[in-house]
Amino acid sequence: MKFENKELILFDLDGTLIDSAPDLASAVNYMLRQLNLDTFDENLIRSWVGNGAATLVKRALLGKSDISDDIDTKLFENALDIFLSFYKDNLCVDTILYDGVEQTLKSLKSDGYKLVIVTNKPYDFVKPILKGLNILDHFELYLGADSLEKKKPDPMPLLYVANKFNIDINKCVMVGDSKNDIIAANKANMQSIGVSYGYNYGEDILTYNPTLKVDSFSDILKSFRS
Repeated sequence: MKFENKELILFDLDGTLIDSAPDLASAVNYMLRQLNLDTFDENLIRSWVGNGAATLVKRALLGKSDISDDIDTKLFENALDIFLSFYKDNLCVDTILYDGVEQTLKSLKSDGYKLVIVTNKPYDFVKPILKGLNILDHFELYLGADSLEKKKPDPMPLLYVANKFNIDINKCVMVGDSKNDIIAANKANMQSIGVSYGYNYGEDILTYNPTLKVDSFSDILKSFRS
């Protein structure tokens, strides 16, 4: 399908633009070693990524995706501090852009679209990663998990961006890899693109009814060009 009369494109970060799982896994396992706990394989940790740092740390402490079990508050707070401190200094060691991201962003920007990041990653980590991967200049704005009172899947960040640029929701598109992105877009009455790769806990992104599904980031460009 083709999107018409769009002006603003909002992008998720982890699992959509970048594969950050290797560096997140390194930070998780460093944290666990410091706490004298068992470490985990990167592929398992990859399945825990996508809901922000706090949730990732809780999953690592419990050793599973379900975080309904109680965790000692002091243990969690200490673990989160260790994780964030290590990750802050190791943001772009093995993190990479997915294929086609840099050229597609460049093309969209040159076509006149405003590009924005809306991620559940802590705000302070976003700029260093974008800068480290040489894509910072493509974006007009970036929001992190702690930028507003609520984060995805709440629609607040998406509505905030549209309002900030004074652009109607109908002229915006959200692009992401997980249910959080698509649910937020649907709640905001915003059209969306779900990418089939990334971190969506083994679920088909079509389950959450994106406007369009793509298998490659480069395919996004076709949807915005006649």
